[in-house]
Amino acid sequence: MPVQIGAPHQANFDQPLDLLQDCHRRIEHFLAVLTRVVDASPDGRLTDETRRALLIALRYFKEAAPRHTLDEEESLFPRLRQCASDEVHDALARVEGLQADHLRAEVWHNDVDALGQQWLAAGQLAPEPRATLRQRLTDLTELYKGHIHLEDTAIFPLARKSLAPDQVTAIGQEMKARRADILQHAGDPSKLPAYAGGTQL
Repeated sequence: MPVQIGAPHQANFDQPLDLLQDCHRRIEHFLAVLTRVVDASPDGRLTDETRRALLIALRYFKEAAPRHTLDEEESLFPRLRQCASDEVHDALARVEGLQADHLRAEVWHNDVDALGQQWLAAGQLAPEPRATLRQRLTDLTELYKGHIHLEDTAIFPLARKSLAPDQVTAIGQEMKARRADILQHAGDPSKLPAYAGGTQL
């Protein structure tokens, strides 16, 4: 089963809103990887290729995806709340829903990780837990579909229009600080997580 592990990386910390959208593409990518691993393993046994894909995708959601949540909840959303326009205030009610999505997604990701780690340890997964894993991936895919669409088409464009340049710069610096451990090894790809592809994400 050919699986593209890496995903393209373009934006940098000087363009934090673009970087947040790039993170969305990675979330979509690694959810699709996990789904393909399940669908390509009807007997529940892992091949060398599916094992590697499963390991890297699980690690992405365990280590990298939580940083994206913090980028939004601790850096972006609070600064949007500082804006005075009615348009921003109207959008903030939708932001509360996004934060509820984060909590629900965390529970489902924990389920996926537990089942995935069980699969990696045993080399195979029985039909019932495999069906549960597939359902959780479907749940996450559906949740992220609406969540990402709202952010990409409404919240991020509003932030680009409403935030001052110094606020955007501060968001980028905070995002960079959250990835200090990855940036520390940027010159040594052997120490980078496979999902990072040699970049800060």
